[in-house]
Amino acid sequence: MTPFLTKSETKALLEKIKTKIPTKTSELTNDSNFITSALLFDNAGAHNAIYRGKNLGTSVTEAQWAAIANGTFADLYIGDYWVINGVNWRIAAFDYYYKTGDTSCTAHHAVIVPDTSLYDYAMNDSNTTVGGYVGSKMYTEGLAQAKTKINNAFGSSHILSHRQLLVNAVTDGKPSVSSWYDSTVELMTEQNVYGGKIFGAGNDGSTVPYLHTIDKSQFPLFAHDPSMISNEQWFWLRDVVSVADFALVYASGFAGYSSVSAFSGVRPAFAIKS
Repeated sequence: MTPFLTKSETKALLEKIKTKIPTKTSELTNDSNFITSALLFDNAGAHNAIYRGKNLGTSVTEAQWAAIANGTFADLYIGDYWVINGVNWRIAAFDYYYKTGDTSCTAHHAVIVPDTSLYDYAMNDSNTTVGGYVGSKMYTEGLAQAKTKINNAFGSSHILSHRQLLVNAVTDGKPSVSSWYDSTVELMTEQNVYGGKIFGAGNDGSTVPYLHTIDKSQFPLFAHDPSMISNEQWFWLRDVVSVADFALVYASGFAGYSSVSAFSGVRPAFAIKS
């Protein structure tokens, strides 16, 4: 049996394919069923793969809450945003934390990142990272304003609470202990932004730093549109770099770090659920 088609079989196959393909631009534009079946599926994986950047209005509609709740994310795509209280709240990922945590996250959700920093704040009053991210003034006090802004924009009941592994001790400038915490609003990690570690402490061959984190991969927003990474904004990340430095993103777009007592932007990530 030959594995190849005969000339007549090939011709018949081509004719069959031809009947399935629109021959005019208008046919392609108007044939929504063709476009939907070929490209679009209503689930987190498909919607994480498509950047749109549409203005969704000044509040989340009931239909949008329903699309988040059922995990279809219908008519919601990466880069879409709501303009609420003067802030562009942009969709960065879908179901990023789904099925993660020591208690599994089972709620469908959309991760949101504001386009710009909400305000400036220091990681600590003095230049020490000894308590890690959890021991920083940023974590204990500095995120309070952000949480208020976020609750006012979306409603506290719509902010996803999930379990996070967060660094709470540093030895010789390297994360040495992490624990599980209930989490709603956090600074992003280098992985969330860049897709990998840049300045965060690494394995030097003898000391293995405690780098366990749920936020271990890049948000689709920044993969699709790298210009959204800095957007001419300086802002803190939660990665310990040394005994006195945390990672941050420079306004000029490059990865960096700074002494923890310096003031820089607070541009946190959080997730909304129905």
